[in-house]
Amino acid sequence: MPYRKFKADQLFTGIEILDGNHVLITDEKGIVQEIIDAKDAGDHIQTFEGLLSPGFINCHCHLELSHMKGLIPERTGLVDFVFNIVTQRHFPEEEIFEAIARAEDEMINNGIVAVGDICNNTLTIPQKSKQRLAYYNFIEVSGWLPQIAALRFNKSKEYYDAFSQLRTPDSKLSLAPHAPYSVSNELWELIAPYFQNKTTTIHNQETDFEDSLFTNGSGDFTRMYEMMKIDNSFFKPTGKSSLQSYLLKFNGAANVLLVHNTFIKEDDLQFIKFLSKQNQQQFFCCLCVNANTYIENALPPVDLLRNQQINITIGTDSLASNWGLSILDELKKIRHHFSSVPISELLQWATINGAKALQMENMLGSFEKGKKPGVVLIEGLKDGNIAEGSTAKPVL
Repeated sequence: MPYRKFKADQLFTGIEILDGNHVLITDEKGIVQEIIDAKDAGDHIQTFEGLLSPGFINCHCHLELSHMKGLIPERTGLVDFVFNIVTQRHFPEEEIFEAIARAEDEMINNGIVAVGDICNNTLTIPQKSKQRLAYYNFIEVSGWLPQIAALRFNKSKEYYDAFSQLRTPDSKLSLAPHAPYSVSNELWELIAPYFQNKTTTIHNQETDFEDSLFTNGSGDFTRMYEMMKIDNSFFKPTGKSSLQSYLLKFNGAANVLLVHNTFIKEDDLQFIKFLSKQNQQQFFCCLCVNANTYIENALPPVDLLRNQQINITIGTDSLASNWGLSILDELKKIRHHFSSVPISELLQWATINGAKALQMENMLGSFEKGKKPGVVLIEGLKDGNIAEGSTAKPVL
């Protein structure tokens, strides 16, 4: 069997960084065989300057919004951003298809091998059928008014059924509530059976007034309901934070991917840890720091998440809320603002943690025998850390 051999200044396995005396060996298809000492690796070794890593996992993206790049101004705040998405997303399908293809190219060129993708329609199916990336397709469900719960569920179930016909070996599928402020209790009940033993996801505490809505019924979401002509009089505040008001509704899911978490608090993290143990679930906090900056000019409490030993993953969000689709750019932003995070931990968030969150760890996320995680070269490290000038590209 022909082999490929890869050696660089450093080799990140998915767990730890090894020095340049190690060689990664794969077969021609990229399936990992072993990591061995360079002196035992023989000839025909491809040698690189930089760090070799498993392919990146983008745990949160909206590929279907790629045609909206640059359309919405920066720092509008979440309510106006959401309103702009809802009212401006409709373009000719051909333009949307072209933007989706370009965005997927961009992710591949940036070393991404798998994506947790939010789907509100079926427009990404033609591109995904080409099987260039692994996808966890989260069919997003929203509907705040109780009386439209059945209507909204049925529409999302149509999309779910369409994606279930996408018989690509790497694809996975579940229903996912959009956000706590956009899904009624009645709609939660309809979608809950589709969480069972799967990964699902939700936009969580992306803005500071999300908690205000649930604790006392105040905050800027009341303005959003007025803008969208939604009668919010039925809603009764819970007196608890947003997260603590809904998280129990994910009972039965194997993994829950909480996205953004820009304003999550310590007592919320304690609640996550309690539920994880009680219900034998895994919770992951997905950080999309460039989108947080783009929309609200805010950042999640990374140090708090680390101190509480929360599982962290990385996402790019959409081109409507970001300047590009690069996991490395997300890591650069985190590194810039939270310089105490070591590179090995950042890379774990971007690789093995993401693979576990998307239930793809059997094939992706680390250089372990039998896996096919892709190989990414990170160049331009400074003093062993990710720097502003660092780049990433796939070499396998």
